[in-house]
Amino acid sequence: MLDINKGTTTQRDPEGNMFGLEPWSPLIAQRQAETEGIFLSDEHWEIIIYLRERYREFGGARSAREILHELEEKFSDGHGRLGLYELFPGGPVSQASRIGGLPLPPYSSDPSFGSVE
Repeated sequence: MLDINKGTTTQRDPEGNMFGLEPWSPLIAQRQAETEGIFLSDEHWEIIIYLRERYREFGGARSAREILHELEEKFSDGHGRLGLYELFPGGPVSQASRIGGLPLPPYSSDPSFGSVE
């Protein structure tokens, strides 16, 4: 049950694992990344951990655009989205969320725009 006094929207067990999500570990993330053709560097891990902590603290985002904007501000070093797409060519929000074991936020893909998803 959600405790509104704690300010979190996602429950966790004593080890910090989030309920309601598929089991996840760094090893699972490595395997998922390999199937998607990515070798996880420290930069990848920073983004994945950020997304997991964000989800743990606030729950799901209203849209993928919201998360992409946050990632740009926090991780692009003034280079815009290009560096994020170099790390996650399948989409910094979609691919990083999948590797991180998180549900995709709304509007992560839009087939009418030829989205990679």
